[in-house]
Amino acid sequence: MELPGLAFAVWMFICFYASVDGYPSGKIREACTSMIPCHGSSPQLSPEHTITVNGTEFKPGDNIEVHLSGPDFEGFFIQARDAEHLDSPAVGSFMLVDRRLSQLLTCGRTKNSAVSHTSKAKKKYIKVYWIAPGDAPKRVQFLATVVKKYKIFWVKIPGPIVSQPNALSPTPPLHATSEAVSTSHPVSYLSKPFNASGCGNMKFCIRNPSNCDPESASCFFLSFQQEKSSVFIEMSGPSEGYLAFALSNDQWMGGDDAYLCVNEDHRVHVSPAYLKGRSRPVLDSENALEDVSWRLVDGVLQCSFRRSIRLPAYKGRFNLDASYYIFLADGEASEGGLIHKHRRQPLITNGIYNVTGLPHDIGGSRSPRLIKAHGALMFVAWITTVSIGVLVARFFKPVWSHSFLFGKEMWFQVHRMLMLTTVTLTSISFVLPFIYRGGWSQQAGFHPYLGCTVMALTIFQALMAGFRPSRHAPRRQLFNWFHWSTGTTARILAVVTMFLGMDLPALDLPDPWDTYTMIGFVAWHVGIDVLLEIHSYCLVRKVEVIEDDRVQILQSLTSAEAEGRLFKQIVLTIYICGNVVFLIAFLAAISQI
Repeated sequence: MELPGLAFAVWMFICFYASVDGYPSGKIREACTSMIPCHGSSPQLSPEHTITVNGTEFKPGDNIEVHLSGPDFEGFFIQARDAEHLDSPAVGSFMLVDRRLSQLLTCGRTKNSAVSHTSKAKKKYIKVYWIAPGDAPKRVQFLATVVKKYKIFWVKIPGPIVSQPNALSPTPPLHATSEAVSTSHPVSYLSKPFNASGCGNMKFCIRNPSNCDPESASCFFLSFQQEKSSVFIEMSGPSEGYLAFALSNDQWMGGDDAYLCVNEDHRVHVSPAYLKGRSRPVLDSENALEDVSWRLVDGVLQCSFRRSIRLPAYKGRFNLDASYYIFLADGEASEGGLIHKHRRQPLITNGIYNVTGLPHDIGGSRSPRLIKAHGALMFVAWITTVSIGVLVARFFKPVWSHSFLFGKEMWFQVHRMLMLTTVTLTSISFVLPFIYRGGWSQQAGFHPYLGCTVMALTIFQALMAGFRPSRHAPRRQLFNWFHWSTGTTARILAVVTMFLGMDLPALDLPDPWDTYTMIGFVAWHVGIDVLLEIHSYCLVRKVEVIEDDRVQILQSLTSAEAEGRLFKQIVLTIYICGNVVFLIAFLAAISQI
C-alpha cells in the first residue's frame, strides 16, 4: 500500500525534528494513528509477512485468533479497524498469549486496542486474540506494521477482513494477504456485565466484598433467579483462570454439587462437576445446563446458564429447592482447561440457604469461623495481655510494691492474672486449627511449627512460674534469668508466627495493611519500652548515695521510683489504649474476611 507523498513527507519531517529514535521497547502510542515508525527511512512496498485469523465471521463478544508470521522481524504493531474507514480509530481490544513477546497498548479511548513488541529480540510468529466490542462495525480489517531491521519496515500490511453475520459485502477496500480461513463455530456470548438489580427482591445474590457492584473489576458475584421449573444462574469475578461455585451440606469440601466456568484458550467452558474430598473436581460427562453464555473482558470472567430445579436423571446433581451452604472459588487454569487449586480460601456462606426460597442479598466469609477465632484469640493474648503483663512486671514493682491485692503485691497479682489469661487464650486458640483441619496442615509453611514452639514455651513458662523460688533463695537469680529468657523468646516467636499466619489462605488479612499494622504494633511496644527505660535511668541518676550502703541505695532508688509513679501510670494508660486500638483494628479486619 502506498502512502500519499505529501503526508509521508510531513510525517518524516516531524519525526526527524522530534529526534525520535525508534521504539525498541514497543511503547509506540505516538504511532497509533499512522502506524509509521520514526526510523528516518521509507517503508518497503512488498510485504514479506502475513496476517491470518481463525474465522471470517464474528459477533460482539467473540474472540478472534490473530496470527502474524514471516521471516525474522524485530518489531510489530497490530490493530483492527473499520474495513470501510481504515483511517478511523482502532476498534475492539486484544488479549495476549505470550507476554514475553507482546504487550498491550491503548490507542485513543479504547483500552488494549493495539499490540506491539516488548524488545528487539528476533521473532517469527506472534499470536494474540481480538475481542469484538459490542459496538463493532459490520466489517473489520486487521492491519500490521512490521520492522525487520531499523531501516527495513512495512506499514499497514493489510490482513483479512472479518464481518458480522448478514453484513453486506461492498467493494473490498484492501486485499487480504492471507489464505482462506475456516469459519469459527458460533458461540454464546454476553454483551454486557451483570448487575445487582433485583438482588434480595427477585433473585438470590452473593457478593464479595459485600454489596459490591458486579460491574466493577474487583467484585465476585453469584445470583440465582427462579423461572418456573428452572433456575437462571449468573457468576462473575476477576479471574483469568476459572470461577466455580458449589452446593454443600456442610462447610467442608467433599460430596458437593459444583459448577465451573473455565477459561480454556480464551474461550470459557461451563460444566457441572462433583467434588470428592479435597481432590480435583470430577467433570460430569452429561451436561444438564442450558442457555450457556459467557464473557471474558479485562480480566473479568462472566458466565451464565440455566438448570432445572430437579434433575433426577443426573447422578450427583442436588435439588435446588433444598437448603445448602454455598461455596464460591476462583483460581488459575492451564492449557487444556486443567484447573489448579485455588490460592485462597473459597468464600463460604455463614449459613444454609435455599436459592429458590426467599431472595437474599448476602456476603460470605473466606475464612472459617474456627480460623477467625484462632487468629482473634492469639491477637488478644499476644498483643494485649502478655504485653501489658510484661510492662507491669518490668517497670511497676516499685510503684505498686506497697499496694496489695488478695494478700499479694498488686504488681504481682496483675502480672500473674494477665499471664494466666495469656496461657488460657493461647491454649484454646492452639487447638482450633487442628479441629478445623482434622490434623496437621501441610500447606501452612513454618506457621504451625513456630506455633507449636510458642505453645511449648508458654506451658513451660507457666510451669516454671509455679515452682518459683523465694526471693532470697540461692536459685532465685537463675530462675529470674530463665523466666526472662523464656518469656522473651516466646514473645518474639509469637510475633513472627503471627506475621506468617496473617497471609495464609485460611485467614489472608488485607495486604499490605496487615504487615504495616503489625510492624506498627512492634514499633509501638518497643517505643514505650524504651521510653520507660530512659525514665528509669533518669531516676537512678538522681539518687544521691551518701554512704556505700546497699540498703540505703535501694531505699533511695525506691523513693526515686515512687516519684515517677504518676508518669508511669500515664504511660501505662496510653500504652493500654494504643494496644486496644491495634487489637480493634485486627479484630475488625478479621470480621470482614
